[in-house]
Amino acid sequence: MIEIIASVLPFRTFEELKNKIGSLRGIISTIQIDFCDGIFVPSKTWPFTFGGFDDYDFQKIIKEEQGLPFWDEFDFEFDLMVADAVENFDTYIKLGPKRMIFHVEAMKSLEDFKNFLEGIDLYIRDNIQIGIAFKPSMQLENIFSLIPHVDFVQCMGNDKISLSGISLDEKVYDRIKLLREKYPELPIEIDIGVNEETAPLLVEAGATKLITGSALFNSYDKIGLVERFQNLQ
Repeated sequence: MIEIIASVLPFRTFEELKNKIGSLRGIISTIQIDFCDGIFVPSKTWPFTFGGFDDYDFQKIIKEEQGLPFWDEFDFEFDLMVADAVENFDTYIKLGPKRMIFHVEAMKSLEDFKNFLEGIDLYIRDNIQIGIAFKPSMQLENIFSLIPHVDFVQCMGNDKISLSGISLDEKVYDRIKLLREKYPELPIEIDIGVNEETAPLLVEAGATKLITGSALFNSYDKIGLVERFQNLQ
């Protein structure tokens, strides 16, 4: 069965994040939270809109005085569209993710990033899945050396990341096919441009996880949409 993950973007405040996550209770089990710092990407999301790591709610969570909204009802996947994902890895972990996604284009050195992946503590690797994301414009050969050190990959559907309502770049289909041929068992996510029209084609190409944002939030039948996506073959 295809895994469906809801993306919550955009949101500027912790309260807005809470409301968006709350609207999906009973509909989906995994939420992708997009962290956007305004440096690696033009957009900013909480906590970078209000004090960064010094934000009141952010501090309460990392101090274990509260959790992410509805933490006991969802698994959380963090899409780290930030310039400091590696440097602040330990801080992001304290928020309680089940998965963390690093953007390859944000890395100053792919060799240093590979060394970082290889050095992640085994206890963390047993409890948190690690993925890498990349834009359609990136040469796929650049990530081949990283794939043995991650649990999954996330193909971005367009170079315009951190924005909502962006259409799918059709070159993504061939990129997914190439990855599927080279890595038959690799879990492949697709984020950006997933809708009723593109989802069947993405699954046919080899995607196993679909990230849906605008299509889900704008749907009058969210449960039905999730079920239709899950049953694609």
